Amino acid sequence: QVLLVESGGGLVQAGGSLRLSCAASGRTFSSYAMGWFRQAPGKERDFVAAISRSGDSIDYADSVKGRFTISRDNAKNTVYLQMNSLKPVDTAVYFCAACSRYYSGSLYPSDYDYWGQGTQVTVSS
Repeated sequence: QVLLVESGGGLVQAGGSLRLSCAASGRTFSSYAMGWFRQAPGKERDFVAAISRSGDSIDYADSVKGRFTISRDNAKNTVYLQMNSLKPVDTAVYFCAACSRYYSGSLYPSDYDYWGQGTQVTVSS
């Protein structure tokens, strides 16, 4: 069992930045690829970014490339999402998730074993 707790969400103006954190319980954090997803009201949960177990492989959704950066610190059992140049379309609840099936993670929510409760990110215009 892995417990994931996100933090760092909030209200920011367009063009601003936020840094999300996701703290994981347990001693097996490095056994999981980690992903960030987001879900806007009335929409499906969309892939944002994924990072491999050791951090050597990273993938981003096209919509966030060049603006968002995913990273992890296995010593601290934490994954981060640095979000810069935020836009109103980035407004959503952001979730972190842990994937044991694939070394580098996945684009698909169904491939992830554990989820956090989500943190709201609101970008005003």
